[in-house]
Amino acid sequence: MYNSIWAVVEQGNIRPLENIEAPEGTRVLVTFMPETESEFWIHASQPSLDEIWNNSDDDVYAELLQK
Repeated sequence: MYNSIWAVVEQGNIRPLENIEAPEGTRVLVTFMPETESEFWIHASQPSLDEIWNNSDDDVYAELLQK
């Protein structure tokens, strides 16, 4: 399973910004993303997310949940 988390570099060590549960020795993949690029990708992906989640086709599911 893949899981992405935010982390910061402190004195050469990578420190997660949230608690994680991973066994000792778990291999991880670290991708460095400058703050300016993360903002770009957040804003670039928002229209796609809006198109997927904010559409009238999903109203049928809300109606089914109310029954």
